[in-house]
Amino acid sequence: MEGQAGARRVLIVTAVDAERDAVLRGLQGSDRFHVIAAGAGPAAAAAGTAAALAAGSYGCVLSVGIGGGFPGLAPLGSLVVASEMIAADLGAETPEGFRSAAELGFGSVSVPADRGTVQAVSAALAAAGLPVSTGTVLTVSTATGTAETAAAHLARHPHAVAEAMEGHGVAVAAQALGLPVLELRAISNPVGPRDRAAWKIGDAMEALTAAAAILLEVL
Repeated sequence: MEGQAGARRVLIVTAVDAERDAVLRGLQGSDRFHVIAAGAGPAAAAAGTAAALAAGSYGCVLSVGIGGGFPGLAPLGSLVVASEMIAADLGAETPEGFRSAAELGFGSVSVPADRGTVQAVSAALAAAGLPVSTGTVLTVSTATGTAETAAAHLARHPHAVAEAMEGHGVAVAAQALGLPVLELRAISNPVGPRDRAAWKIGDAMEALTAAAAILLEVL
């Protein structure tokens, strides 16, 4: 992956310090990777990504962190490589139900991930024995907390496997500069009824560290 003007550095954008630190442990001090914690939510993610891209030269951009997996599609502790990042709750409520910003004529709510990178990263993770799936990752400003909302998301986005809060924001900032972008999530909780006691954040952080070590070999 050469990126623009032969730049080979990789920008990794996480939301919080704990995610950043988990990724850094896996990267083992490699100076090809710059890892930041930009804050939670798509706005903070987009702003932090844009600021980092303005200050340096990068060949690609990754949104990395923990997230929720749709039951039966992305188990706890597994990894998800996004094929597409969608702003799932950007739109309007209408008498006929939710309509996306794209349906309202306000532009796309989807950014495709770089296909070659998705394939390479997914294959490398699988070859290392890490459980991984590929599919749409939804970006939400409000984390799903009910079975009804989870079902509504899947009805609108049948290829969704996970949700998080930053991927689309990172992707829009990278897309504006023509840079390939990818989202990688370690699954800490199921998408659906909120039960914090059932979350496996420690396992997800360990999966992030293991995945970051594989990124060293692929990117």
